[in-house]
Amino acid sequence: MVAYDKPWLSVEDQISRLRSHGLVIDDDARAAQVLSSIGYYRLTGYLYPFRVSEPFDDETGRRWIRVLSDFRPGTHLTHAEEIIVFDRHLRMLALDGLERVEVAFRMRTGYVLGRRSPFAHEDPTNFTSSFTSELAEDGSRSTSKHEQWVTRVRERQQKSDEQFVQHFHDAYDGRMPIWALTEIMELGHLSTLYRGLNQADAEEIAHAFGVPTKKLMTSWLGSLNYVRNVSAHHARLFNRKLQNAPGRPGIGQIPVLDHLRESEDANRVFGTYSVLAVIAYLLSVIDPYSDWAERLADLLQSFPASDCLSVESLGAPQAWESLDLWRS
Repeated sequence: MVAYDKPWLSVEDQISRLRSHGLVIDDDARAAQVLSSIGYYRLTGYLYPFRVSEPFDDETGRRWIRVLSDFRPGTHLTHAEEIIVFDRHLRMLALDGLERVEVAFRMRTGYVLGRRSPFAHEDPTNFTSSFTSELAEDGSRSTSKHEQWVTRVRERQQKSDEQFVQHFHDAYDGRMPIWALTEIMELGHLSTLYRGLNQADAEEIAHAFGVPTKKLMTSWLGSLNYVRNVSAHHARLFNRKLQNAPGRPGIGQIPVLDHLRESEDANRVFGTYSVLAVIAYLLSVIDPYSDWAERLADLLQSFPASDCLSVESLGAPQAWESLDLWRS
């Protein structure tokens, strides 16, 4: 393993390095302001698609693409600035949509489980055997996934400063019914809980959101939580390859999402567009009067396209704006 030995660079040196790699910088003062605001690595992350690449063959004869250090001719600092602004608006809009989905999912989960009992979340019989089993894959004893989930949620409850949580602590020794407990759960808690639910309850919840199966809903929750975390931590979203891509429904199961099946290209399957389409669909079920899809379509149409980038960098298909999903 090679030790890192690159030196610290002043902002002025950073500008010189960027310029030496071919970045067109017309205003050094503006460049210094950008670098001082967001940092060198964040800026170069947005400039990565503008770098020169070349094909090469490895020792087995397989052909690969190698990305070089220099930027393509005509690459300006303003290209990165425009994408940074677009990406900021995209993250904010994604969080806006995810908030509505998360709140609705909290309600539905508490509603369905609460019908069984106020403390249905504590009862192992309401969950799959794999979720409640205390046997590890090697046959040894371990804490079940259900017990681990209960512990995490209790820790969340102890850290909460919500007045209603304090009320349950004072009046009922801290034991909270599921319909109240869901109000302090994060999407990750909800996703884990849902994955462990018995089939009947999980399908009832999924069907309330227009999702045909527990498996698909589980996949979507995992992907939504991933994008929520990316957006909340201000990471680059627009051209991110999703580590947790949402499952695609079968043709005809959700007609407005059939286009997600029209390509097996990795950029389409794992691109940010796929999860944006899922959010748009879920919001159309939660609130048919929501204008989120329309606002997102307006933002996508404002994408700062260039020779290197287009809205397809998000995984959007051609003529995406004509699809029923985005038409008001």
